[in-house]
Amino acid sequence: GALVGQHPRQPRTFGGVGGMMKSVFICSPYAGDIEQNTKNAKRYTRLAIQKNCIPFTPHLLYPQVLREDDPVERAKGIELGLYWLAHCDELWVFGDHRSEGMVREIEFATELGMKIRYFPSFVPLLLED
Repeated sequence: GALVGQHPRQPRTFGGVGGMMKSVFICSPYAGDIEQNTKNAKRYTRLAIQKNCIPFTPHLLYPQVLREDDPVERAKGIELGLYWLAHCDELWVFGDHRSEGMVREIEFATELGMKIRYFPSFVPLLLED
């Protein structure tokens, strides 16, 4: 049987509007130019929705409740994100710069044998409102 606290793996896609939807983890920079990076993360999330995917973008969630300038809280946010990454179908990596958190997410997805898609830095220009 399953260990306490473990849940049997459910199908990772489900039928939504328009058929089967895959879950994607949005991996992009947050630290540095937080205002611009947040705008970009919103664009990437919207792109995933437009592609009929279910996006999870941890840096649009956890910085709302955890302090980015506190190393313990930042590490906790990354750890929480990795939990959700393990439950996604794909990792979508945006841009050419790889932050420390992004590298950790890419390494974790690689260890899991997850499909990783890379989107170059010009993608935000294509997604301008």
